[in-house]
Amino acid sequence: MDQKIVELDVREDLKNKLEPFQKIMDAVLGLEENDVFILHAPFKPVPLFAVMKAKGFSHEEEEIEKKHWKVTFTKKGGQK
Repeated sequence: MDQKIVELDVREDLKNKLEPFQKIMDAVLGLEENDVFILHAPFKPVPLFAVMKAKGFSHEEEEIEKKHWKVTFTKKGGQK
């Protein structure tokens, strides 16, 4: 089975004062075991970690540069 990778950059949305939460939830909808969601944000999106964990994702975060965080969420097995 192929691993699906979805990448989303919400830095521009946040710069324009747009709330990206629904866009993020839409992006992860339908991801299955071992699929990956990569999020680019201007800050470390700590509140999102608990939401994604509840949806069955683990995460790794990396600060690329000031105002650019890359967070990689991976869907864990056994959860939909």
